[in-house]
Amino acid sequence: MKEKEFYITTTLPYVNAPPHLGHALELVRADIIARYHKLKGYDVFFNTGTDEHGLKIYRNAVAANKEPQSYADEYAAKFESLMGILEVDYSHFSRTTDPHHVKAAQEFWKICDKNGYIKKKLYKVKYCVGCELEKTESELKNGRCPLHPNLELEIIEEENYFFKFSEFQKPLLALYKKYPDFVLPNGRLNEIKKFIERGPVDFSISRLKEKMPWGVNVPGDESHVMYVWFDALVNYISALGWPEDKKNFEKFWGTKDKPRAMQIAGKDNLRQQAAMWQAMLMGAGLPTSRQILINGFITSGGEKMSKSLGNVADPVEIAKKYGADALRYWLAREIPAFEDGDFSQEKFKERYNGDLANGLGNFASRVLTLGASVHEFNAKLEPEQEIIKAINTTKEHVAAKMEEFKFHEALAAIWELIAFGDEYVNRTTPWDIEYEEKKAQTIFNLVVILDNVAALLRPFMPSTSEKITKCIEWENILKIKKCEVLFPRIK
Repeated sequence: MKEKEFYITTTLPYVNAPPHLGHALELVRADIIARYHKLKGYDVFFNTGTDEHGLKIYRNAVAANKEPQSYADEYAAKFESLMGILEVDYSHFSRTTDPHHVKAAQEFWKICDKNGYIKKKLYKVKYCVGCELEKTESELKNGRCPLHPNLELEIIEEENYFFKFSEFQKPLLALYKKYPDFVLPNGRLNEIKKFIERGPVDFSISRLKEKMPWGVNVPGDESHVMYVWFDALVNYISALGWPEDKKNFEKFWGTKDKPRAMQIAGKDNLRQQAAMWQAMLMGAGLPTSRQILINGFITSGGEKMSKSLGNVADPVEIAKKYGADALRYWLAREIPAFEDGDFSQEKFKERYNGDLANGLGNFASRVLTLGASVHEFNAKLEPEQEIIKAINTTKEHVAAKMEEFKFHEALAAIWELIAFGDEYVNRTTPWDIEYEEKKAQTIFNLVVILDNVAALLRPFMPSTSEKITKCIEWENILKIKKCEVLFPRIK
């Protein structure tokens, strides 16, 4: 993308439970991408937030003896708090109960209806409340949704409004052909292609208000509320001020000829994000998204995390105990780009002690201690060629991996530069050098390595990067201060 505007959005998690590690993964990955683009000079709009309508939220609120709005407010605050705890630098926090979003969702409905893509009919379907999705027999395992096997499917039989999804088979396949990287990884693109090739089926976009009152009123028919997915997906554009602020919308979302929006989602959101939402945008005559990144799940001991198994990891607890950057690093380094990854306290501690305490933390401490021992560095000092080559090689490798969204490989390259720095310290033993100019040059080389490590870490570990950088003053004369212990060892 040559334009200097960049848009990225996470999905909006339901406010029916506290944030979990999967939410943290999606937020951190989106934040890394957003920060990386800011460093490249882009004007970035980063949207995130909470999805607050739907049947399971309504039922949870009733079970808790609370008004749905009060229940949503309570849990939305937990998710917004997570942003600060993880140091996520977002532009907008969307709430689907926000009055502007509600009006935008209703306007979106009106446009799709005017364009002939909404109809009303009777239907009967098996429905998973956990997914808030209709389920066909081919999607079930032992008669239940494989993602929510603890929930019994419900039979919904009523008159609803439908979106004419069936009319978008050819446009969707044309979209996937036009942009071969529309969905990453490629296996997920092939999966959604096959789904559309089998023939998309019109899907329900409303619920009877008397049965499920918690939702956005359907324009012109207050006996119905919008189906939660139809309402929630519109947040991606209502966050930009759509439909009133067309200039801001076009600036960041793009045009039909030059779509710009990037989305990041879990693999259980593939159909909604890469097919349903794109068809909805087409139905409203709006530009589609440009690219969708699909994450895997975080498992524990090879099993999906769940409260019933007692293997859920709390990102808030981990970040508060070990620091946001430690969790950000683990998520970016340990979880593969687009596949499932496994979490355990043992794996976290091993990576923390090995890479952060003994690796980055120890290297920074050694270099800054040596640097602080030099009274004054010659202003004309330049890094030696060996150092320049190692740094440039790392920068090239990191840039290539960032473009592929392979954050674990980008971080591995940065840690190779740290290892090179450690080897250089051990090889040159600067504390034994008697000739002051040679000693200063050697330590200067190390400071340059550390400073570049800090710069490369900015998208991943912003606080750690800043702590290191503050100890290295490059004004008229280089001055070095000792740094606090970055990562105390976990016992």
